Amino acid sequence: MKVLVVGSGGREHALIWKLAQSSLVDKIYALPGNGGIEEIAECIPISATDIGKIVDFSKNVDLVIVGPEMPLAEGLVNELPKNKAFGPTREAAIIESDKSFAKELMRHTGIPTAEFKVFTHFESAKDFVETTKYPIVIKASGLAAGKGVLIIENKKDALDALNKIMVEQAFGESGNKVVIEEYLEGKEVSVIAFTDGKDFLPLLPSQDHKKLLEGDKGLNTGGMGAYAPAVLTENEIGKVIEQVFEPCIWGMKKEGIIYKGVLYAGLIITSEGPKVLEFNCRFGDPETQPIMKLLESDLMEPILASIEGNLKSISLKWHPGYATCVVLASGGYPGSYEKGKEIIGLSEVQEATVFHAGTKREDDKIITSGGRVLGVTGIGKTLKESIALTYQEISHIHFDGMYYRKDIGSKNLSGGMK
Repeated sequence: MKVLVVGSGGREHALIWKLAQSSLVDKIYALPGNGGIEEIAECIPISATDIGKIVDFSKNVDLVIVGPEMPLAEGLVNELPKNKAFGPTREAAIIESDKSFAKELMRHTGIPTAEFKVFTHFESAKDFVETTKYPIVIKASGLAAGKGVLIIENKKDALDALNKIMVEQAFGESGNKVVIEEYLEGKEVSVIAFTDGKDFLPLLPSQDHKKLLEGDKGLNTGGMGAYAPAVLTENEIGKVIEQVFEPCIWGMKKEGIIYKGVLYAGLIITSEGPKVLEFNCRFGDPETQPIMKLLESDLMEPILASIEGNLKSISLKWHPGYATCVVLASGGYPGSYEKGKEIIGLSEVQEATVFHAGTKREDDKIITSGGRVLGVTGIGKTLKESIALTYQEISHIHFDGMYYRKDIGSKNLSGGMK
């Protein structure tokens, strides 16, 4: 098969890295790809949101796999022939593109989640935060590249956040509507599952690290690192499928929406059990990197089964042990940052896999072109070993302004994991 993967981040590099190992895949195109992806796929300089050009190019391939949320929300799958694309339609992608829709769906279907209110006017939201209890969480309802969720400790910060989102429109039209919800305490975990609209096939649970700084402090980012598997038993994953995934797909079906692709549930394990923080309509980033490193099965098999409607016949095999991904970011991220910094030392990394995110090739050099630049991902028999290996390999890499968290996965070592 000839396959086109839409996107240019670490998630897409990890997917392409795994697809390149498939006996079912003869040729991979990436659109637009990055400096690392072009080593294993043919990169085409078309934007991931240029729907018309993507549809035209798709005539050259057998299957289109859509990585990022934006082209899904803009309806790329709707424009492609039936059974030629892997990913939800525009109508189904609303589970991520409109957080207020997702929260109302959870309320109506009984999916456990935080109590919430939705606001479309600044003044009414302002009145609410004047009298509510803290801490709270304020979310831009639309897409904001993982940066539109703010944990708020007091009234002043709440008013500043509302002004930033709704008045200054820091996230554009995504902030025309906000969700304000109770703050939940617990351990976060991500569960991603393939679905053909009827059945589910979960991947290994993982844990993302959204905050910029060590100790889970600072601004929210697109993700500074992740490890897998996170602590969820098979029984607990079964309950998540039963209590979260099934009612979500059933609830959307009642709205006339058939959901196929992967569904991502961002969960928090509270004293009352798992509750949903968010749904995403695609593979997580950077969670996909450690998950793909541990996946032993052919990735194309569940992808094709999800499209064809026979996911029930597929099972997945996994390498034993753990994988840890640490993101190397540009100085200043998630705010403004400089591009064009040469990356040195990549050839010295021998025992981990470097997934490129914000890079491009100029002549014989790899230079930075984004906020999240690289994701270094290592495997170990234990979580501790995978963390140590990953940081050891990071020591070979350098670019001006390079920043990364030094504590990815480490807080879980004190909880009894080895």
